[in-house]
Amino acid sequence: MKNKDMSKRFYGRMAANIGYSALIACMVEIFLVTNISIISRYLSEAGKESGRFSFFLGETGSLIGILLYVLLGILVFSVSFLLLQHKSMVYMGKISTAMQNISEGDLNTSVDVVGDDEFSAMAANLNKMVADLRDLMDRERESERTKNELITNIAHDLRTPLTSIIGYLELLSGGRGVKLPPELEKKYIDIAYTKAKRLEKLIEDLFGFTKMTYGKVNMKVSQVDIIKLLEQLLEEFYPSFADKNLAYELSSNVPAKVITADGNLLARLFDNLINNAIKYGAEGKRILVKVHANDEIVTISVTNFGYVIPPEELPLIFEKFYRVEQSRSTSTGGTGLGLAIAKNVVDMHGGTIQVASDLNGTVFTVKLKVHFDINKENFGKIG
Repeated sequence: MKNKDMSKRFYGRMAANIGYSALIACMVEIFLVTNISIISRYLSEAGKESGRFSFFLGETGSLIGILLYVLLGILVFSVSFLLLQHKSMVYMGKISTAMQNISEGDLNTSVDVVGDDEFSAMAANLNKMVADLRDLMDRERESERTKNELITNIAHDLRTPLTSIIGYLELLSGGRGVKLPPELEKKYIDIAYTKAKRLEKLIEDLFGFTKMTYGKVNMKVSQVDIIKLLEQLLEEFYPSFADKNLAYELSSNVPAKVITADGNLLARLFDNLINNAIKYGAEGKRILVKVHANDEIVTISVTNFGYVIPPEELPLIFEKFYRVEQSRSTSTGGTGLGLAIAKNVVDMHGGTIQVASDLNGTVFTVKLKVHFDINKENFGKIG
């Protein structure tokens, strides 16, 4: 509708300029004809007939005179129309120059938006296109930087446990000519197994991150009992709870709650949150998982009572590769992708995830829709 209005204004202005130019040409023609007639009559009455004026008014020169009047009128009309259109032509020249600069790669080019017509709309669209191109290039550069960062982080995190595994296996195989006692062999096997499991987790995080980032995850939505899902996950984590000497508790305002979601993705989501709580909440000695459900929203919170996250770091928690403690210790080290993946899963389900941390505990709160419609959601991606 706006484009139609601008087109109407454009054609209206053109018609007005044509009308003004025609009026000016007619006035000039009338002025010339009137004055030449008066001068010719005056000279005739004074007995000083001039051939120059009779050429325009006399019968012998009437055809040529009319032709000259027509040509003069066209000239006056053309000059008037060009003068009236001069401003628009200059503006179009600026737009054309800007387009030429953009085509040559100068994305710092912009055109001042003047007025409210089709040319100003063209300038505004051109500016928007340039801004979009700059944003696209910035995203491409950020994507390239992210990929390089991903490779660096993953290479470091994969190499560390792999080197240890190879070293312990070499000792166990007798490659260094050392005969190990049975108890030491068992110890080394346990260490190699633990590091292999950590390596497996790192690889899972890597694949999960790349799949979600590049949109290769196909959601399989079904009916999921969120209470039963959390119970199963907590039971699976029992060895980790026992190893860290942690107690856990699951409480809910309902005995069961079926929601529409992708069960595998939700398992990945809460697996990451519980695993994070175990790693950073060992000092607090317990993990609390609470569920509060109503007809529309189900709220799940995972609380640990360990390390307090500084307020300035809370907004960065869900960024990829970010970790509160910057060391890469074997106890808490990882790719820094777990919480980024968790947020992505929540976004894909049209929900929200928040974190709060103080002396009363660090709480991750997830809110999910009970009735999720995959066709109506805008899926978020890790940026």
